[in-house]
Amino acid sequence: MLRSMHGMLGSMHDAFAHCEALVRSADKDRYLSALFAPAEHRSALYALYAFHVELARIADVVTEPLAGEVRLQWWSEAVYEQRPEEMRGHPVANALGEVIEQYRLPRRLFDELIEARRVHLGRELFGSVDELERYARNTSSTLIELAARALGAAALNFAGPAGVSLGIVSLLRNFASDAVRGRVTAPADLMLQSSVLPQDILAGRSTVQIMALLRNLRDVTIRHYEEARVLIEQEGHDAIAAWLPVATVPLDLRALRRTADEPFAAVEVPRWRRQWTLWRAARSGRLPTVR
Repeated sequence: MLRSMHGMLGSMHDAFAHCEALVRSADKDRYLSALFAPAEHRSALYALYAFHVELARIADVVTEPLAGEVRLQWWSEAVYEQRPEEMRGHPVANALGEVIEQYRLPRRLFDELIEARRVHLGRELFGSVDELERYARNTSSTLIELAARALGAAALNFAGPAGVSLGIVSLLRNFASDAVRGRVTAPADLMLQSSVLPQDILAGRSTVQIMALLRNLRDVTIRHYEEARVLIEQEGHDAIAAWLPVATVPLDLRALRRTADEPFAAVEVPRWRRQWTLWRAARSGRLPTVR
């Protein structure tokens, strides 16, 4: 019996170690942000972030939407512990199940994450800014809320705008690389408003219309970021590690503005600068301003 218990504990330890290693390699900002959480909660954050990495990868590794739906359905069933044997063999699912139970996290939030990914399988183009904001809210914002709940946050209002700003700046950062891969991710209504042709994006043409489109998306990002900054200053002091990845949004916005005349240029922010920004935001307990 004792040997069996040691085996279970060892298996769970390995599962959380796998999650930490996965997040460290695939999502450096969230990995570093989790280091500012109390030690007893870090493993929970790594499990949540590893789950997010697993979902985000699905669209890149499947060639048919149906195959992606099968994988998402597997995760949906795993969240509800409907695949206990398979979960034990999957380190991320194993760790996630433990975190959901230990922290009593609402499974409906995981439903939102999975459903948002399912709806957009095989669909890069968003119909409108509202649809893009809704997608970011159901993915990035939901992840921030889950992390905040694991940290015992008393208030969660900041999660919505914080996640939307993070989600849209990620789209902007990947705009050029998505175009190279044949993806147009900008909202259709904003493209129409800016007179942008999808074929110009796919061809990598630096038109004034595309520059205007990206400027409008930066403005949307700033609006949500500023709302998040106010709310975090009011209520985010007990969940710093949960919202900390959002502190890098101004860095990305400044890098995007520097290359505004070259919308298909690579957008790079030195790793040391991202780390320094995260450290300063963690120490101050507030988000930096957009300058």
